[in-house]
Amino acid sequence: MPFLGQDWRSPGWSWIKTEDGWKRCESCSQELERENEYNINHNIILNSEDEEIFSNEECEYTSKKRKKDHFRNDTNTQCFYREKWIYVHKESTRERHGYCTLGEAFNRLDFSSAIQDIRRFNYVVKLLQLIAKSQLTSLSGVAQKNYFNILDKIVQKVLSDHQNPRLIKDLLQDLSSTLCILIRGVGKSVLVGNINIWICRLETILTWQQQLQNLQMTKQVNNGLTLSDLPLHMLNNILYRFSDGWDIITLGQVTPTLYMLSEDRQLWKKLCQYHFAEKQFCRHLILSEKGHIEWKLMYFALQKYYPTKEQYGDTLHFCRHCSILFWKDYHLALLFKDSGHPCTATDPDSCFMPVSPQHFIDLFKF
Repeated sequence: MPFLGQDWRSPGWSWIKTEDGWKRCESCSQELERENEYNINHNIILNSEDEEIFSNEECEYTSKKRKKDHFRNDTNTQCFYREKWIYVHKESTRERHGYCTLGEAFNRLDFSSAIQDIRRFNYVVKLLQLIAKSQLTSLSGVAQKNYFNILDKIVQKVLSDHQNPRLIKDLLQDLSSTLCILIRGVGKSVLVGNINIWICRLETILTWQQQLQNLQMTKQVNNGLTLSDLPLHMLNNILYRFSDGWDIITLGQVTPTLYMLSEDRQLWKKLCQYHFAEKQFCRHLILSEKGHIEWKLMYFALQKYYPTKEQYGDTLHFCRHCSILFWKDYHLALLFKDSGHPCTATDPDSCFMPVSPQHFIDLFKF
């Protein structure tokens, strides 16, 4: 009788054909090959006098120890996959044993490439921020390593292209606050890993914060059309498309004209109406000396009490028919009618639903 694994429908191992026959591809084979390049045969280097000092057993032990230390300490080694979709199963069946955790989903989905997409960047940053606030202790050791690897890529991206520094500052502030609380309460809270590792990570976060604090925007020399050359009605339309009040304030600091447009009461009124309900206005009314409503102050006051609407260019999607979480590639969907995952539904588009960062975390609460 043939042996059946946990999932008899799985594709099995990956194999590669060599001169000596078929060999199984392992996840760490590439890293081991890189190490083997540096493991030069001691019999070639050592002369007859040194052969008595270094025995074969000692050489083998040293090689194994170096490989083990490499995989333990090399923080740049990425242990996550580059998959576009994963199956979210919360209970065991005859075909599938176990369940999918938040850490496993974070490892397998391709977040490393998502941060390079301007439509998905804010989504990934918000997800990392929510994990830092509440789910950091639930991540496995590998998931923690991948979390900080992706965070390092985000910080280096912001330092190079000078885009979205405020989002990353907020993320690092929340992460450092959470780590300080967890490190102080060692024994009361569950932290996976050595406490010294977490202290080193906290020091790295403080270094990143200092680098972002010292970040200076370089003035670009452009002889072509600039933002200041646009007519007033076009600049006003740009401001009305912003959904974040801090973005409006930041843009208003560029030129006196933009500052005048950013102080428009009607602009802040539309922003408040977009994010908050009328009942919420009545509870936190702020009036000026002349009796007018201060919509700008109202926005920031309401923001402290109620959550604002989240707006992202692209998000993860969940298929209700297949229970699959996936990145949807709109270019492939238009060209090849590719749904982004192997869906068996008659009308796949009707089964898809966008997944917000909070919904992503709620999917893995059992």
